[in-house]
Amino acid sequence: MRLRDAGSGRLPHSPVPSTQTNPLRKLLLYSGGGGFRERLLGDALFLNKLAIEVGIGVCTKARARVAHLPAHIVTAQMLTTPHMPLQISAEYTKRRENFWKEADFVVANVIMAIIADFMLTWLPAPTLPLRPKLATSASAAARFWAGVPDNAFQIATAARPFTAVQRLAAVARNGAKLFCVGTAASFIGTGTTNGIIAVRKALDPSYTQKGEDMDLVRQSAAYGLYMSVSSNLRYQIIAGVVEQRMIEPLLHGFPLASTAASFVVRTGNTFVGSLLWVDFIRLLGLQKQKADAPAKGGAKGKAAPKAAAPKAAPKAAAPKALPKNAPKVDPKKDKKAAANKKK
Repeated sequence: MRLRDAGSGRLPHSPVPSTQTNPLRKLLLYSGGGGFRERLLGDALFLNKLAIEVGIGVCTKARARVAHLPAHIVTAQMLTTPHMPLQISAEYTKRRENFWKEADFVVANVIMAIIADFMLTWLPAPTLPLRPKLATSASAAARFWAGVPDNAFQIATAARPFTAVQRLAAVARNGAKLFCVGTAASFIGTGTTNGIIAVRKALDPSYTQKGEDMDLVRQSAAYGLYMSVSSNLRYQIIAGVVEQRMIEPLLHGFPLASTAASFVVRTGNTFVGSLLWVDFIRLLGLQKQKADAPAKGGAKGKAAPKAAAPKAAPKAAAPKALPKNAPKVDPKKDKKAAANKKK
């Protein structure tokens, strides 16, 4: 099937015919709305990449990156990020015997992770625009934004080229959208978690909260800013440069190999994102580092014990003072007397 419309062309190396062999792709292609249609025509493996990203965010969460954060509060924001791998496994590792008792926290975190992961894959995905051209009476601003690509690095077509300014505008537009998504996801996730804690405290006075409440507004704004800058740039580069310009031309015609390569790249991006996120919130003062660093040769997390100071030698007892009327002793006479007694 040749896919062309009045304002676009066919994206190079996009395995479009495979969209008709998969029932779900075929359903979304014809009945999934303009958003799914444009993305599936721009990249027939879009659903594979969406499943990869959501799967990484939900099934895996790097416990080491959040080990120093409060279990119930900060995880509401941290787990909404797609940069925090090992989600359910770390939830179980962190909660252990309380995993099922605290299933409400886990469910809230997983739901927010799915939303954030979906949007981070959806927004920067390359598309094959099918929107009709604007009328000549439209304003210059409307015509400009209508020509801005969804991914700043996606391959242009002969029928629809992109200028450098339009590509920069794509970064700004996606950044603004991701700021709103990140802020809302973090705000809702943290608010839900705080609400659950308040209900538990009201129903069970013996319930103890692990860690202190985080600043809801600052944490949410920080996460939105992080997604709009770091996540925005990294995901646009992965979708528009690494996958579309490198993996797809190299592995064209081998969808399984292409999907495997995308899995490796996106998993690595998730790990890098987790490191950057932790450094970012530490820079803003939202997460404090441990004051005592482990000493060399000591156990992890514990300072090496100090060597015991050597005990001082006991001082010699001072000679007792003789009374004033005591006769003076001549050492030479004492020696002679002792010699005479031996004889």
